[in-house]
Amino acid sequence: MPIKAIIYDLDNTIYPVSAIGEKLFAPLFNLIIESNEHNNDIEAIKQAIMRTPFRLVAERFNFSTELTNKGIEVQNEMEYDEPIAPFDDYPEIYNIDTERFLVTTGFRKMQLSKIKHLGIENDFREKHIVDPTVTTKKEVLADIVKRYNYKTDEVLVVGDDPESEIAAAKALGITTVLYDKKEISKPEDADYYITNFKELKAIYTKL
Repeated sequence: MPIKAIIYDLDNTIYPVSAIGEKLFAPLFNLIIESNEHNNDIEAIKQAIMRTPFRLVAERFNFSTELTNKGIEVQNEMEYDEPIAPFDDYPEIYNIDTERFLVTTGFRKMQLSKIKHLGIENDFREKHIVDPTVTTKKEVLADIVKRYNYKTDEVLVVGDDPESEIAAAKALGITTVLYDKKEISKPEDADYYITNFKELKAIYTKL
């Protein structure tokens, strides 16, 4: 069955969060340091925040309800205001002739500012920012499939997180492609495994 749509994640899939993380998350990192709730694990916390939704990080590191809520308040207003370079292989997605969608979890202002400064606003038919207090990636993916009358085997979901977009797609029976630029995950975590977008076209062509 030909692939009619590819749904991409944003963070650590289209660009490396580590490239902007220290500047972007500085207000949040300062809040955590000042709270003294980091148990001398601030570097581990920073790395987790750059890869994982904040609410999950807060649970993992046992943040108080007060710190968690303050962290959410701070991030609700955070934006990034400098150019962001995508991964060098990102332009390879233009060589695949199919509909493209962007689905990312995060705080709306923050994610929109990233999209703007990456210069990718026009690269996708639709762009969805998932607020986990309102909906889930699974529900957003299912809605795209339903509205466009796609069959699940006509869609690919590409992302870096086995526990987020990859898990959501698997639950819906959508074929998954784990994009692992830094080679930190396991190939068996998804249906397909790539470290460069050049490899995606071969998967698309085969399917």
